[in-house]
Amino acid sequence: MDFVSLRIITGDIACLVDFYERATGVRAHWSTEDFAELRTAGGTLAIGSTRTVALFAPGCARPADNNTVIIEFLVSDVDGVYRNLVDFVADFVTVPTTMPWGNRSLLLRDPDGNLVNFFTPVTPAAIEKFAR
Repeated sequence: MDFVSLRIITGDIACLVDFYERATGVRAHWSTEDFAELRTAGGTLAIGSTRTVALFAPGCARPADNNTVIIEFLVSDVDGVYRNLVDFVADFVTVPTTMPWGNRSLLLRDPDGNLVNFFTPVTPAAIEKFAR
């Protein structure tokens, strides 16, 4: 089994896709006006409009209602990401901070309120864990 993607359901797909394109520097691939993907080497962030929910089961997902998942992006320079986003992001939870497990992390909320973590491994153990 391979983990391939995480999908966010949103009421404003254009806004959320624009946010993730700007925040990550990854261009979205649009399949329809209701579905786009930001593809990276490690996985895909899929973004679907609320209109796609009915294709699975009406009401099975609600936009802007996540309180448990953190979307994480491994980056080479988390402090640089912060500098690039400081005038763009409205809700920073934490500025770049070195965590006890060895990652320097920047935690913020996207326009739907989802938590997003950009991180850079900084200790030898963390660097080794994410070595490719």
